[in-house]
Amino acid sequence: MQRVRAAGHPRDFFYGWRIVGAGMVVQMLISALMMQSFGAYAAILRDEFGWSKTLFSFAFSMTRVESGMLGPIQGWLIDTLGPRAMMRAGFVLLGVGMMLFSQIDTQWNFFLFYFLMSLGASLAGFMTLTTAVVNWFERRRALAISIMGIGMAIGGLLVPLVVLSLEELGWRETAFGSGVLLMALGLPLSQVVRTRPEDMGLRVDGVGRVRASVGAEGSDAAEDAGDYTAREALRTSAFWYLSLGHASALLVVGAVMVHLVLYVNEQLGYSLSTAGLVIAAMTAAQIVGMLLGGVLGDRVEKRVILVVAMLAHAVALLVLAWSSTLWLVFVFAVLHGTAWGARGPLTQALRADYFGRTSFAKIMGFSSVIMMVGMTLGPIVAGVLADETGSYRTGFTVLAIAAGIGSIFFVLARPPRRPGEPVEARSNAPSMVEPAASERTTQPAPGGAGLRS
Repeated sequence: MQRVRAAGHPRDFFYGWRIVGAGMVVQMLISALMMQSFGAYAAILRDEFGWSKTLFSFAFSMTRVESGMLGPIQGWLIDTLGPRAMMRAGFVLLGVGMMLFSQIDTQWNFFLFYFLMSLGASLAGFMTLTTAVVNWFERRRALAISIMGIGMAIGGLLVPLVVLSLEELGWRETAFGSGVLLMALGLPLSQVVRTRPEDMGLRVDGVGRVRASVGAEGSDAAEDAGDYTAREALRTSAFWYLSLGHASALLVVGAVMVHLVLYVNEQLGYSLSTAGLVIAAMTAAQIVGMLLGGVLGDRVEKRVILVVAMLAHAVALLVLAWSSTLWLVFVFAVLHGTAWGARGPLTQALRADYFGRTSFAKIMGFSSVIMMVGMTLGPIVAGVLADETGSYRTGFTVLAIAAGIGSIFFVLARPPRRPGEPVEARSNAPSMVEPAASERTTQPAPGGAGLRS
């Protein structure tokens, strides 16, 4: 019989925090070496090959389509095989993809190898890691997800080092070395991740203990009994409003990830090193936002924070669109970074609060199909309008207005509940708006019918 130790003993350190730490390093690696350095690679490849902004926008957006369409399948695989197996496969694909990327010389192999890199990053990164953390935390879920997300922000702080490597060593050498580093560090880190605390004789949040006479799966059956299946979640309006709100935010995030370096370098005329400092400032603010959101998110209504963050996204992008001096770009960086840091983890924590952890990966996978629209359209709108008008101002302004309007979706995303169930059963904070009658048994939302969990 497996020896079960009591979690929460003063000399114990809850294993869930080790998963948070490993996830933070993984996020840092993917962010620094691929996601947030994409703009720097784009600027160099544009100079070397003469490719258009629209091409880079479509390349980035194509990978977001891939990630979104993969979402339901990836969610099922995570719930079936576990996060650790997905991370291993992801790091192999990502590492090999970056090494192949270092050899590109045509548009078709640029698209092919960047697609492979993005597939690996999707499997090893955000959804997989978030699912693991959600499975291990409930009371301190917002804080745990936020701390893990700091890795992405730290990766942004490391972008100036990547830019330095691009300038001093060359982009091909930097890409190949990044692929080797990702596999060398990522594969051992994946070994730290475990699917559920019950598998180790522990409990969610490290509270209490699993009785040795009861199997891990059965011991917490009562706690998970109220969790939604993917089919049930899709039949609530909360699922659709959360997904649409998230997609609205990603209009701004996607456009900034692809075009910020190009905007600062080409339109404003500053060096790549200066653009790297702007990204560093943005991600330093992101760290502050994550810590602030993590602390507040477990204590106050998450939707209030999300609405404020969405409005901050919109204002920040307007500041960037109409900036003519570098200090205004840094104002954008602080506003956008803080909003991004607070909003990102809290959206995932709220989704888990509403629907539980049992089918979280599947539910998040279906959400990613909708979120994909924002991450796809944002870079395309900004890139196409920049090529047509010769300026990013129009595209950034349109996206800022769309993000501001998108804040309404978070206002409407009221907690779903069963007949007679109090709101507190699905949310640990007071609601912004008193929820209507149960949605658990209402008619499916458009597009929800017929989808399998």
